[in-house]
Amino acid sequence: MTDAGAEKELNPWESQGALFDEAARRLQLNPGLAKVLREPSKEIILHIPVQMDSGELELFTGYRVQHSIARGPGKGGIRYTPDLTLDEVRALASWMTWKCAVVNIPFGGAKGGVVCDPKKLSKGELERITRRYTAELLDFLGPERDVPAPDVNTDEQVMAWIMDTYSMHVRHTTTAVVTGKPLDLGGSRGRQEATGRGCMVVCDEALKRFKMARDRTRVIIQGFGNVGRAAAQHLHAEMYRVIGIAEKDGGIYNANGLDIPALVDYRKENRTIVGFPASEPADPQELLLADCDILLPAALENQITTRNADRIKARIICEGANGPTTAAADEILEQRGVFVIPDILANAGGVTVSYFEWVQDRQGYFWTLTQVRERLERIMRSAFFDVMGYAEQHSVRPRIAAYMLAIDRVAFAVQLRGIYA
Repeated sequence: MTDAGAEKELNPWESQGALFDEAARRLQLNPGLAKVLREPSKEIILHIPVQMDSGELELFTGYRVQHSIARGPGKGGIRYTPDLTLDEVRALASWMTWKCAVVNIPFGGAKGGVVCDPKKLSKGELERITRRYTAELLDFLGPERDVPAPDVNTDEQVMAWIMDTYSMHVRHTTTAVVTGKPLDLGGSRGRQEATGRGCMVVCDEALKRFKMARDRTRVIIQGFGNVGRAAAQHLHAEMYRVIGIAEKDGGIYNANGLDIPALVDYRKENRTIVGFPASEPADPQELLLADCDILLPAALENQITTRNADRIKARIICEGANGPTTAAADEILEQRGVFVIPDILANAGGVTVSYFEWVQDRQGYFWTLTQVRERLERIMRSAFFDVMGYAEQHSVRPRIAAYMLAIDRVAFAVQLRGIYA
């Protein structure tokens, strides 16, 4: 593949666009409507001045993209990374549109972030960046407009700062402007575990399709952050055998299964999984290619590409991350008979419980953890059956089926509403 071809494959906006085009073609979507649904509604670029601890004035670039609000307010996380690009934010916003439609919750898609390295910033500098970013977006945020959430390198503290900044400007406390908040500020029980738990639910459904037993199912997980860790904990608790974990700084492997509760404690104490007892070291990239039943990428985009897709040995891939598989690699996996649970289905547990948090904030009444888990599982199982039904009806792979289902639902909403002129 040429350098230009490789660059195009790894561009998440190009990748999701190729999948959209295939799904729209199979749906025989009106070309004009396809144009409307393919492009973001709004793209906002901010240049954020921040007084640093040193006294120097620094300028940071921030983004917020609202892809669609046809089915409800925009919904999507905010990430702080040094290599963030507008194309990445565009792709993530569009994935949120399709993800919300797949699980049939009344949100559209949005995404945002700031180009920065939080590891090099103090807590005070992060707070000032967050508050200025929020203030610049005041006209576009709100419970009925656009509801941010945590993403890479942001957490419930960042959400608390956003909620407070917004509330100070509108002159009353507005908890529903963000999700992923601390429980004491209107957060929901079960929110932090939601994406990982949702992955476990759809893995269960995949096992039923292939008549596989949990206790004989070997799982390798890439990433041990919020999603990967929660997925590992829930899978381990349900008797799956988690045999490998891959992280940036190294991987670990045990063919008989890792002790996940002990690993969580070890990671908390040592800030790494490397050196965990009762495991052997493994190359993180090689772990993706190791023999297993389920591969669960829960890190960043573009982990499975045309460079390694033909060497994947997993029978099932459950995409805990957004966009871990490129569109070109997805076709290779289909040809090789790998069953892929696509990201817009597999990791939709997070936005589903974010929806629950938004509902609870707006009604001022909060649910028990049991209620949250029961409602999450019901929605995830229903979405899995809907996607598989589309796959069988249209004779397409699950990813294209998920896109077709989502596009169909959003297109129907746009047609019902009509085009305002």
